[in-house]
Amino acid sequence: MPAVSFQAISKTFATPKGPFQALNQVSLDIEEGEFFGLLGPNGAGKTTLISILAGLARASSGRVLVQGSDVQADFAQARRKLGVVPQELVFDPFFNVRESLRIQSGYFGVKNNEAWIDELLENLGLADKATANMRQLSGGMKRRVLVAQALVHKPPIIVLDEPTAGVDVELRQTLWHFVARLNKEGHTVLLTTHYLEEAEALCGRIAMLKSGRIVALNRTSELLQAASGSILQFKTDAALPPSLNAAARVTGRIVQLPAHDAAEIENHLAALRVAGVDVHDMEIRRPDLEDVFLQVMSGTSASNIPMPEVASAAAPGRPRQGSVPLGGSEATAVPSVGAQR
Repeated sequence: MPAVSFQAISKTFATPKGPFQALNQVSLDIEEGEFFGLLGPNGAGKTTLISILAGLARASSGRVLVQGSDVQADFAQARRKLGVVPQELVFDPFFNVRESLRIQSGYFGVKNNEAWIDELLENLGLADKATANMRQLSGGMKRRVLVAQALVHKPPIIVLDEPTAGVDVELRQTLWHFVARLNKEGHTVLLTTHYLEEAEALCGRIAMLKSGRIVALNRTSELLQAASGSILQFKTDAALPPSLNAAARVTGRIVQLPAHDAAEIENHLAALRVAGVDVHDMEIRRPDLEDVFLQVMSGTSASNIPMPEVASAAAPGRPRQGSVPLGGSEATAVPSVGAQR
């Protein structure tokens, strides 16, 4: 039995401009003990899918099972099995950190939970804030409390919806060390993030959403192996020639140029020489998950699922692309966040 099973989920919202379909026949299973990544650009439908999983929104069609419990028909059982960390900072301003965790424990009928609350406070760097009122905490500290609240009833399935958005490097490292430990202990983790280096390091399998559809679904290692070509990367303070500018990905002084083969790399180098561009720290590397993501979103990756096959690629009872009975994450190393790639 999968930990989570999305079965032909569609969701349509009524808007002043007419119906908007946020999800279109999304089907996938997340196995017990997996560290699973759900990636996509803004507006792809990631948060809508998680809201349906958490019971905060109803699917227009299809159903979601959490360890066999339907999130609508058996909502109480389904929600006990989930610990959800939302994107938004939501907190009760009338209680301190420890009181908030005690109240959250009570919601799930968990008594005598002080030992686990102490462990959460310690592992999430909140021990010295236990008696602080929630209003006195910084944004990053509030984010840590949200994580603790999601974990306080020891759910078997942890859902992290962009948990490190806008937080400092220390919190990111602390969070991933703790979550990786829980995953090794058997917890299933579903992660959405825009920090693709985190997904590459942590997730054993990844689905990519675009416009409410799954456009890629496979092991992380298979997605990387299927990526075509190489990346010419270097640093420069000079402007690139027009022939390279359109294809380049520029982050500050770092320039990345995709190349299909050695001949195209030589053409890039020739164009730089002719333009007199002074470059430093040049290297040729294999594509990483960010490169794969861009290829998939543009429809040029070997990992792209053809549109007619999207609905059936991960349907229950049928073979799924990249479906394997994973017993945890392929990569459990904690990413070195904040480092230049």
